[in-house]
Amino acid sequence: MKSQVLRDIATTIFAHSKGLLAMDESTPTCSKRFASLGIPQTEEARRAYRELIVTTHGLGESIGGAILFDETIRQQTIDGIPFVKVLVEAGIVPGIKVDIGAKELAGCSGEKVTEGLDGLRDRLAEYSRLGARFAKWRAVIAIGDAIPSRSCIEANAHALARYAALCQEAGLVPVVEPEVLMDGGHTLERCLEVTEEVLREVFCQLYAQRVRPEGMILKPNMVLPGTTCTKQESVEEIADATVGCLLRAVPAAVPAIAFLSGGQSAALASVRLNAMNVRFKSRLPWALAFSFARAIQQPALELWKGQEANVLIAQQALYHRARCNQAARRGEYTSEMEN
Repeated sequence: MKSQVLRDIATTIFAHSKGLLAMDESTPTCSKRFASLGIPQTEEARRAYRELIVTTHGLGESIGGAILFDETIRQQTIDGIPFVKVLVEAGIVPGIKVDIGAKELAGCSGEKVTEGLDGLRDRLAEYSRLGARFAKWRAVIAIGDAIPSRSCIEANAHALARYAALCQEAGLVPVVEPEVLMDGGHTLERCLEVTEEVLREVFCQLYAQRVRPEGMILKPNMVLPGTTCTKQESVEEIADATVGCLLRAVPAAVPAIAFLSGGQSAALASVRLNAMNVRFKSRLPWALAFSFARAIQQPALELWKGQEANVLIAQQALYHRARCNQAARRGEYTSEMEN
């Protein structure tokens, strides 16, 4: 019965070509983005920005779920309405980020492991009471000289699997996010090799921890050349490499794969997602969707700049970006939509 409930939640989130909005930035990350635009780095400024997001008219047409931060799930609108209630009334399923960040991995220079398993069962119970119906945990895998190591891959895959098992025990859908970073000069082929190795290990560990694949969501990176690599492949080549990797490594029972944007520009993330759905959608066992943060939020944030007078135009930009990605899920996105 619980397995069917979990699958129903995942299905609801991605129905009608919708996707996830990641608005789970930690306080330091949010402050960094605010500082770059001259926005005060205060709790009230963060609350106001998040209210801008959750009250965007029509957002639920293209966003099926929103990933919140611990601070955000407890916040309210200026009128005292909990953000969770606003989201639910808009038809958006609330979720929560539950890891506490990536820390240096002992014995593995330049590599990290995500922490947060201690006390997680109790935190999941609390978040469920607060209205969360799914959770997210992010692992970070860097590509470089002699890395990633097997130690790093196995440590992060094991943590992801234990987190996912605890989520399903609590009745929450786990969003499993093993991110192979796009920073660096590595080639597309190297990213493909690492991403496939990481995904295979993640699902091996998920199986060992008895996680039901039909009751989870995978949030991977796209297979991309490093940002400083001299050769940058075409949209079609990236689509082929990414989907080929997923077909070899991800069980058909997983209901949805929702890509992270990972630092891609808003338009480029949409173009690449669109190409995958144009080329492969009719042949895939799982939905190919989005779980973008900056690639949806950044245009709105740059317009808002912390000014109440700019809220409406910022919300229009957020709505537009979400609609572009919904179109990309359908394989209907075009560059003309940007105008």
